[in-house]
Amino acid sequence: MTAASLSDIKKELASLESKQLRDLCLRLAKYKKENKELLTYLLYEADDEAAFVTNVNTEMDDLFETVPQTNLYLVKKVLRKILRIANKQIRYSGLAQTEVEVRIHFCANVKKSGIKLQNSQVLANLFAQQLKKIDAALAKLPEDLQYDFHHELEPLKTYGGRTKK
Repeated sequence: MTAASLSDIKKELASLESKQLRDLCLRLAKYKKENKELLTYLLYEADDEAAFVTNVNTEMDDLFETVPQTNLYLVKKVLRKILRIANKQIRYSGLAQTEVEVRIHFCANVKKSGIKLQNSQVLANLFAQQLKKIDAALAKLPEDLQYDFHHELEPLKTYGGRTKK
């Protein structure tokens, strides 16, 4: 079976009644956890983006408490887990401002946790990649917001003993 194009699906959905549309959404949500999470975001959290970002940041804070301080291999695994969750939430939102806020919070938590990035090239690269993603998302924002986030970003760019562009 081949999947229909997005425009064909859009046309078909437009022709359905609300009850049929509701049944389709519920059936989609039943089979995959990500579909259910996205539907939850769209229905309950999309209206208040600030609260959504606060919830994501709180979830990240809780996960950062589980980061081990001695074993760099385990540190890397936990940080990647946190990033997987953050990336999923960023994808649900789709807003550049949300992406910048969540990624800056992640980098600030890495810095606050005292993880020595200079001891592991993998961790240093992971951190540098997040800074690049922040810069890319910042470019999509208006200048006044870029200016505001730039002040939060400056201390992070020098973390780990390296100056990042």
